[in-house]
Amino acid sequence: MTIHSQKIILAAAILCMTAVSCRRNSEGDGKMIFRYNESAGIATLDPAYAKDQALIWACSQIYNGLVRLDTNLAVEPCIAKKWTVSSDGLTYTFTLRDDVFFHKNPLFKTADSTRVVTASDFEYSFGRITDDEVASPGLWIFSNVAENGFKAVDDTTFVVRLKEPFAPMLALLSMPYCSVVPREVVEHYGSDFRSHPVGTGPFHFQYWKEGVKLVLRRNDNYFEHDEYGNRLPYLDAVAVTFIIDKQTAFLEFVKGNLDFMNSLDASYKDEILTRTGQLKPKYAEKMDMSSIPFLNTEYLGFNVERFDRELYEATGGRCDAAKSRLVRKAINYGFDRAKMMKYMRNGVGRPGERGMIPFGLSAYAVEGEYGYNYNPQKSRELLAAAGFADGKGLPPLKLTTTSSYADLCKYIQQQLSLVGIETKLEVTPPAALREQMAQGKVSWFRGSWIADYPDAENYMTLFYSANHSPAGPNYTHYTSKTVDQLYRKAVRETDAGKRAELCRSIDSTVMQEAPLVVLYYDQILHFTHKNIRGLRTNAMNALDLRYVKRTD
Repeated sequence: MTIHSQKIILAAAILCMTAVSCRRNSEGDGKMIFRYNESAGIATLDPAYAKDQALIWACSQIYNGLVRLDTNLAVEPCIAKKWTVSSDGLTYTFTLRDDVFFHKNPLFKTADSTRVVTASDFEYSFGRITDDEVASPGLWIFSNVAENGFKAVDDTTFVVRLKEPFAPMLALLSMPYCSVVPREVVEHYGSDFRSHPVGTGPFHFQYWKEGVKLVLRRNDNYFEHDEYGNRLPYLDAVAVTFIIDKQTAFLEFVKGNLDFMNSLDASYKDEILTRTGQLKPKYAEKMDMSSIPFLNTEYLGFNVERFDRELYEATGGRCDAAKSRLVRKAINYGFDRAKMMKYMRNGVGRPGERGMIPFGLSAYAVEGEYGYNYNPQKSRELLAAAGFADGKGLPPLKLTTTSSYADLCKYIQQQLSLVGIETKLEVTPPAALREQMAQGKVSWFRGSWIADYPDAENYMTLFYSANHSPAGPNYTHYTSKTVDQLYRKAVRETDAGKRAELCRSIDSTVMQEAPLVVLYYDQILHFTHKNIRGLRTNAMNALDLRYVKRTD
């Protein structure tokens, strides 16, 4: 079946379904239930393993940490009501609330089957992340914590001590890895805690049939209230389905069987959005779309060591490292990112014409500072300077991507051919590509970097020489003494404005060397039906359901 035929069938199905979409599901006998689909599936409900969006969203409903990020990405209190940082930047002292209780569970062996959270619970929970037997992917968060650096001074005072100052530490502690868990429950279930979660969050675990459905119920003992004194959350339950096919999930949303949809799949983006990224009129009447910047930079990365070596060998030694850099710069100038965003992504996102730091962070480069725009003449001049006038003598360059980005890479392939750069595309499964990137077995690859925490420093870790993969996220194997010095200074700088300037200096230096091609800065799209109110998010794509209400 052709893509055109699939679109016709999809459109016909939608027309039929929208006719009955007003008859909303009465599941729950009047209860306010928020329903969404997670096509990626959920492998665990243990926050120690919350490494991707699907797990983060689920764990964010069940657990809390010391702090969290608000809608503007500022760190705000959660279980910790206040904190202080020592003048040397090494000691963080948190004062905890004394009214936060774990979800009810018979293992607590108390009259009301729960107990209050204390500083000892954080000492245990953080220590668990550093336990080699737990093998948490969040271990790196505490790599700078001093030996015996977690200390419960008393029930409401918790201290974290670092080896060296690290300005973004508070933002790091907002990650779900840093959620508090009860020792007696975790040790009772062991690895099965993944399916018997107990936290302090606005919803508690009710039911999970893996690959089918997850149900969370309202925590009636949740410690937060709204501005009028009403206890949060408003919803009675959250129901998550796991429909793998994104087109099917989209149809379920259109029918009204799902209340929320995150982002768009290529299979139906043209059905729902105009070329300028707006909801088409027939959908604007039935649903709402919200959009904010997403701290995700999509790029094409060069493993500089491998790319330079392969180009040198393929040209019989005529293309040295300096000329290889000119080729990489020519690629950066050789395709129209603005047109790519309009026609390949329906205007969703911002063209990557600056550096690696995405739009949405204060350190983002303003227009004209540095970066690459579409300049085919400049691209041709750089190729000629490298000894490949009109592309003559330049061997085809292999770009490895995944099926989800094949169309976008084909667009780039076509554009580059017009300036004399021939490319070969190799499509590989996402897991295989990630492994090849980590092991340095691919010279030119499609990648992305979603912020772990909202600080430009997090993006600059990709260019610190000590982070060469597989030990770290420097997949390009870029090395610069200047960048290393600036990076070490940035992580110690406590003034946010000065740290942003340092990160911009790193970003500018890196872009001059062109170890990557920035494609675009992503954008969050959230779709809800008209009867859903109060959904909160931020540029980290959080799913905050505390204030959500249904009006039907």
